Amino acid sequence: MTTPQDLFLVTLDVPGEHPVEQGDLSLALAGAELIDLLGVRALTLDGERIVPGPALTTGDRMLDEAGAALVREGPHETVEDWLWRRGEGLAVAYHDTLEAGGQLDGKSGHRWLPRRAGAAAPADTAARRHASDRWESRDPVLTGLATTLGIQDDRPAGAEPGDEAVVTVLAAVGDAVTELEAVRERRRIENIAFDNIWRAP
Repeated sequence: MTTPQDLFLVTLDVPGEHPVEQGDLSLALAGAELIDLLGVRALTLDGERIVPGPALTTGDRMLDEAGAALVREGPHETVEDWLWRRGEGLAVAYHDTLEAGGQLDGKSGHRWLPRRAGAAAPADTAARRHASDRWESRDPVLTGLATTLGIQDDRPAGAEPGDEAVVTVLAAVGDAVTELEAVRERRRIENIAFDNIWRAP
């Protein structure tokens, strides 16, 4: 299992402060892909810029797609730009991938999941147990990404990741999720103001 798959399953299994927004999860999944690609040395970071390494086959279709999507010409893409570009629609893509692999049982789940797929929850599989074990062990990458999405429990936080590049990606995910929430808030305010204009006598 990969970090993005583990993260998706954890968002279904572990209660959060509020429902996870599709856009937020998509950004976090794109960050999780970068972290896994860093782990297999498919890329390095030069500051905040992504420098692709040799094209690798990881054995996971979604990670291989992510690796193939890296910008190989200079100037290289920033982590932030990657999150917004790769993240578009990524939560639904992971839902469909996990569903096709028998990892979702269709009982309950995110309110935003496609109606055609129905609601979804993790099936009782080895993948779900792997994600749960990683969560219970306070894996710093998984808990860092989940915390950004408002998913946490009462236990002490895990250790900080020791890799500076991983810390850079986690910080970029946090900034992007905060930015997206600010955009949503501005739209809510604009919609309220618009409604008030039409309701005015």
